[in-house]
Amino acid sequence: MIWIKNGKGVAKADFSEYHFTQNTLFAFSPYQPFMFQENEQIQGIVINFHPDFFCIHKHHQEVACNGVLFNNIYNPPLVAVDENTSNTFKMLFEQITAEMQNPALAQYELLVSYLKIFLITASRLKAEQQTEILINTAENKEPFILQNLKNYIETHFKTKHSASDYADLLNISAKTLAKITKTHFNKTLTDLISERIIIEAKRELYLTNKAVKEIAYELGYADEYYFSRFFKTNADISPQAYRDTVGFGRAMV
Repeated sequence: MIWIKNGKGVAKADFSEYHFTQNTLFAFSPYQPFMFQENEQIQGIVINFHPDFFCIHKHHQEVACNGVLFNNIYNPPLVAVDENTSNTFKMLFEQITAEMQNPALAQYELLVSYLKIFLITASRLKAEQQTEILINTAENKEPFILQNLKNYIETHFKTKHSASDYADLLNISAKTLAKITKTHFNKTLTDLISERIIIEAKRELYLTNKAVKEIAYELGYADEYYFSRFFKTNADISPQAYRDTVGFGRAMV
């Protein structure tokens, strides 16, 4: 979690760009590639937590942020922080900092409690800011199609790579689905599928020492060379070069 308290610029995450100003909160998943470009010098606070310390998937019912703050590659990974929320965050960060500097009995339990409050507060704020969009589309069936599409891509991206596969799953024509996808995401369905595959490939290259051939196979590509060309077309760099410059290979140097 990165809270930009001052400054402005552009954040690049996965395949999208987001302009931000002061009092913007970003939420990034482990190994999600992102980069900030400053227009004005930025200052802020970063809170990092490992899944072994606090697992979003495990606590998603308690904090209701899985899919709101994290693990949603289709919605912007940011939320505007208002004055009341800013005051809450400041108080929580002061408590977290004090607890980490002066550990005492039940430190873990207390830190997890502070983190839960922080995540719940951020999730509520983002949900509120999305309410107007949801109201405007509540009577439209397209959001439900898009939600199902996102779920299907998340479930099947390793085995289903064509747009027609997802049209079949949704029981609508490929042409209709292509129009809906282009309207709402300004991207083709093929773009969405490719982006999800590339994100997973990058995480594997970043995190593991698996051979490119093994990663390709796990992502549904029997031909390692075809996968490498696909990766380079979509990421502007070869899998091996990506690993050597930002991934596992660089970490081993």
